[in-house]
This record gives sequence, C-alpha cells and structure tokens, in this order.
Amino acid sequence: MPTTLITGANRGLGFEFARQYLDDEWHVIAACRKPGDSPALAELGKRYPRLQRMAVEVCDHATIERAATQLRDQPIDVLINNAGVFGPSESVDNDPGQSFGHIDYDAWGEVMRVNTMAPVKMVEAFVGHVALGEQKKIVTISSSMGSIADTGTGGHFAYRTSKAAVNMAMATLANTLSPQGIIVVMLCPGWCRTDMGGSAAVHEPADSVARMRRLIAGFTLEDTGTFTQHSGERLPW
Repeated sequence: MPTTLITGANRGLGFEFARQYLDDEWHVIAACRKPGDSPALAELGKRYPRLQRMAVEVCDHATIERAATQLRDQPIDVLINNAGVFGPSESVDNDPGQSFGHIDYDAWGEVMRVNTMAPVKMVEAFVGHVALGEQKKIVTISSSMGSIADTGTGGHFAYRTSKAAVNMAMATLANTLSPQGIIVVMLCPGWCRTDMGGSAAVHEPADSVARMRRLIAGFTLEDTGTFTQHSGERLPW
C-alpha cells in the first residue's frame, strides 16, 4: 500500500489531497498543527482507518524532527509540502501589508518561514523516508504568483517572494537528490475556492487536486525540478 505524508492536511487543498488518496486506498499521514481540533479529519478517520493524524507545526522544527523520528523506517512514496499562508489579509484580492509603501516586514518574514523554509526542513527531515518509498516523490505546492516572468498584477510582496524562493530551493534540491532517484517537483493548483483563495476563485479544490494527482502519478526523474500548472502546462520561472 503506497503512503503519502501531507502537511496542512486539516483543510483546503491538503484535506482534499488526503481524502482523495484515502479513496484510492493509500495510507495517508495527515500532518497539521492540531489534528485533534479538526472535526473534518476526525470524520475522515472514522471512514478510513488508514488515516494517520500527526501533529506537525511546520515553523517549529522540533515538531518536524519528532514526527520524523516517530515515523522511523516508514517508507513515504509521496511527500506533499502543502502547508502555506498568504500573509497579511490571507486573501489574494486584498493585501494590506503586502503593497509597496505599506509592507509589514515582520509578517513578510513569517510568510517566508512557512512557505519557503518549512518545506526545505520537511525534506531534510523526511528524505530518508522518501528514499525508502517505491515512488520517491517530493511535491511542493507553489503558485504561478511565484513566477518572476509573471508579475503583471504587482503587489503581494510576501506571498510572491516566498513562492519564488521555494521554487529555487526545490529546484536546487532536485539536483541534490536526483542521484538517489528522488523526484522533486513544484505544482501550482490554480486559484481555488479555499479559505485562502476565497469564494471568487475559479477552481474547485476537488478538481484541482484530481488533476495534480494525475500529474504526480506520471512524474518521472525526467520531470524533476520542474514547475507545472495543475493543467499540465509548464510554468515560466
């Protein structure tokens, strides 16, 4: 039975990844800050005994290391770095604190810790588990807003820079880990109707996740280091 570990699995895209992989008879390790406080995960656990809930605060490296130790010798086929924040306003249509002239620099630092540093720490902690898996895939949920070639709308400094930075980090890791046969990719889910994306977003999480799962299933070492839209289109850096 294949295994996936998903961060930020208590809501939004992370929860949808967990639900769909469970439907497909995977063992799912759902990581989030307080899994015991998530009624949605509790209900999912009643339906699927294969759901394993784990407390991981991605900005608290000790909790990441503790989780890696608890899962010692557990192969992980697909590690999904999904946990993320948008930053001030938590909405893509209004960004006080992320607009030039009004930047909240403390908040910017926090966004970088969650969106950029935490995924790298997750890979450091769990790369041995991924190496034990059959599929050996590391997926980071990025955004087209991290594309330096596509900054036409402006603004959103914290979110944009954090996603551009995580793209660079993962592209570097792709080269570092390819000798072990580990595939590292970045995926953009599109603008989805989640707490972060808001009700005006154009994609349903279930549809976006289904498309991304198809892409994940087909990725090979030839794809490592790539940045791909949920539709399958390669995105410019």
